[in-house]
Amino acid sequence: MSMTTTQPPGPEAGPGKNELRAGALPSRFPAVLLVVCATVVAGVLAAFASFGLILWALLTGVSYVVIAVTASARVEGGRKAKDRLVTSLVYSAFLLAMVPLVSLLYTVVSYGLDRFDWYFLTVSMNGVLPSMDAGGVYHAIVGTLAITGMATLISVPIGVLTAVYLVEYAQGRLKKVITFFVDVMTGIPSIVAGLFVVALWMMLFGPGMTNGAAGAVALAVLMIPVVVRSSEEMLRLVPRDLREASYALGVPKWRTITKVVLPTSAAGLTTGIMLAIARVIGETAPLVLTAGSSAVAINWNLFDGQMMNLPVFIYSQFRMGGAVNYERAWAAALTLVLTVMLLFVLARLIGRLFAPKSR
Repeated sequence: MSMTTTQPPGPEAGPGKNELRAGALPSRFPAVLLVVCATVVAGVLAAFASFGLILWALLTGVSYVVIAVTASARVEGGRKAKDRLVTSLVYSAFLLAMVPLVSLLYTVVSYGLDRFDWYFLTVSMNGVLPSMDAGGVYHAIVGTLAITGMATLISVPIGVLTAVYLVEYAQGRLKKVITFFVDVMTGIPSIVAGLFVVALWMMLFGPGMTNGAAGAVALAVLMIPVVVRSSEEMLRLVPRDLREASYALGVPKWRTITKVVLPTSAAGLTTGIMLAIARVIGETAPLVLTAGSSAVAINWNLFDGQMMNLPVFIYSQFRMGGAVNYERAWAAALTLVLTVMLLFVLARLIGRLFAPKSR
C-alpha cells in the first residue's frame, strides 16, 4: 500500500495571482515613461496640430497616468496600481497648483528685466514727466519699507500678545468672543480698512490729511488678525510637557511663557509674521486712500506729507499708460517680488537665530 502526500498549493494556485507576491516594475519606469510620453505627445502635436504648452502638458499627464496605472495593474496587481494612481493624482494636483505661480513669476521677470537696473533702483520720479524715459522707484521702495515697518511694529506685539492670552489665559465666553472678532477681522476687505483709517484721521487731524503713518495704521488693521491666528496655532504646537516641567521647577507662568513657550515657537511665529507682512505689502486700495498716490519725491518722514509705495506706484504707472510707464510698472512689480523674497530669507535667518538650540 503506497502513501501519497498532498503538497500545499503554491503561490500560483487559485483564481488569481497573490498581489503581495506579484512582480514589480523597474524603479526607473516612471521617469522613463514620463519622458517617452512627453516626447511622443510633442511629436504628435507638432505633426498634426499647433503645439501649445498647456495642451502638451495636459496630454502628457493623462497619457502617463493611463499607461502607468494599466502597466502596474498587469504586472504588480490591483493594490499597487491604485497606489500609483493616487500618487499620480497627488503629483498632478501639485503641478497644477504650481502653474499659476510659475507663470506669474515668469511674466513678471520677463517684462520687468527690461528696465530693472541699478539706476532704476536708486533714483526717484522727482522732476520726471510721465513721457520721459527716466526716473526710478527708489522713493517707492523707501515708502514701502517705512510703511510696512511701522505696520509691523504696531501689529506684531498686539497680535502675539493676543495669541498668548488666548492660548495661556483666556477661558469661557470671553475667549469665544475674541476668537470670533479675530475671525471676522480676517475677512475684512482692504478698502474697508482704508476707509476706517481715513475716517479716524479726519476725526483726529481734519480732512485731507494723508501720510505714511495713516497707511501703516491701515495695514496694521489687516495684519493683526493674521498674526493672531498664525501665532495662536504655533503656540498650541508647543508640547504641554515643557510647560509642566517648567512649573514643576517652580518657574512662574509669565516666565515659562517668555523663556520656554515663545523661544520654542520662535521659528513658527516668525513665519506667521512674514505671512502677515506678505499679506499687506502688496495692498493698494488702503494706501491710495491713506498714504496718497501723487508723491514723486523721497520722503523718510511717515508723518509729513504723502508717501509713495511700490503697489501704488505700479497702479499709477499702469493708469497713466504708455510704453515707458508700463516698463516702469513691470520693473516695480519685479522689485516688489524680490523685496518679499528678501524679507522671507531674513525671517528664516531670524527664526533660526532665536530657535532653541538642540544637541
